[in-house]
Amino acid sequence: MNWLSQIFTVISFTLWTIPQRRGAAIAAAFGIAGVVGVLVGVLAIAEGFRQTMTASATPDVAIVLRSGADNEMNSGLSREETRIISTAPGIALGPNGPLTSSELFVVISLPKITTGTDANVPLRGVEPNAFAVRSSIRLVEGRRFEPGKNEIIVGVGASRVFAGLELGKQIKVGPNLWHVVGLFTAAGGAEESEIWTDAAVLQPAYQRADSFQSIFVKLASPESFTEFKDFLTTNPQVKTKTSKLSDYYLDQASQLSEFITTIGVFIASLMALGALFGALNTMYGAVAARTREIATLRALGFSSGPVVVSVLAESITLALVGGVFGATVAYLAFNGYQASTLNWASFSQVTFRFAVTPALLIQAILFAAVLGVLGGLLPAFRAARMPIAQALRET
Repeated sequence: MNWLSQIFTVISFTLWTIPQRRGAAIAAAFGIAGVVGVLVGVLAIAEGFRQTMTASATPDVAIVLRSGADNEMNSGLSREETRIISTAPGIALGPNGPLTSSELFVVISLPKITTGTDANVPLRGVEPNAFAVRSSIRLVEGRRFEPGKNEIIVGVGASRVFAGLELGKQIKVGPNLWHVVGLFTAAGGAEESEIWTDAAVLQPAYQRADSFQSIFVKLASPESFTEFKDFLTTNPQVKTKTSKLSDYYLDQASQLSEFITTIGVFIASLMALGALFGALNTMYGAVAARTREIATLRALGFSSGPVVVSVLAESITLALVGGVFGATVAYLAFNGYQASTLNWASFSQVTFRFAVTPALLIQAILFAAVLGVLGGLLPAFRAARMPIAQALRET
């Protein structure tokens, strides 16, 4: 109890005297705040991209590609194969039969509104059941495209980033003019970066004959996936790769998210080295300024343990103050920020919002606390091992 009392007394006195060293303390806190701000900002990109890729995927939707294909761009299915897939057990039924949508996925080039530079935009040809299969699709303006016409509906994300995609406008893709007749949302998902049209119109426009690249399937229930997949796996008439849509999108997001996370941690680590040296300098200065004070406490009978803890407490407090400040600024600056990036899996742009989540903030603040511990550890041991007689003679 006496040792705990000593710790409480010394920590209280140490924290109370921080304003006397406010210049160095503020510098250390701001250094750590910068590290935390950068870390949160970069990781918010990865988290926002991951959330966008998975937001609209429900557990009762599956996607079927050609065997060996990693994405829709290098997949291919014939009309006969899509017909066989549509007869598989486990598929939900609608008024017109199985809820499936055989789809094309092509990439077109459009100028960005902000820069005027061209970027790749996904143009997806879908069948009428596509809206029932992916129930997250909601029209917010205009109407759906009519089958057989050069009409398109545009995701709200694409309409904000690319020129010429406003309701009522026309874009020229290849030899054809396409009329924008509607805008849609997809619960914040990747489809909001796409343009949709009738697959039967897109096929001749891109000379795809009667072929598709994927088929999206609405399952009777999430548990029906195994039955559905097993049928296709054991059917010699088709060679397919079947995935839950949520798993497929998560796999597409993982490569870029992991790359961004790695880069973010690397940059933050380099900055953390600078902040760590700043914290060490601050705490060594604090120990030097309190040399006689620490020696007096030791002479009065305080053990070295409370002295070590008090120096660490000051270092961690400054780090946490800086961490909380940096995390707060990062949240206000980055959360919800609209951006777009290249989806490496499809080589097309995906619009997304930075996502600063509570878990990310906690992670960043804990990182700041670790910096505080590392920055205060050596100065704390120096203070504890300081010879009392020599320290009392310090001016």
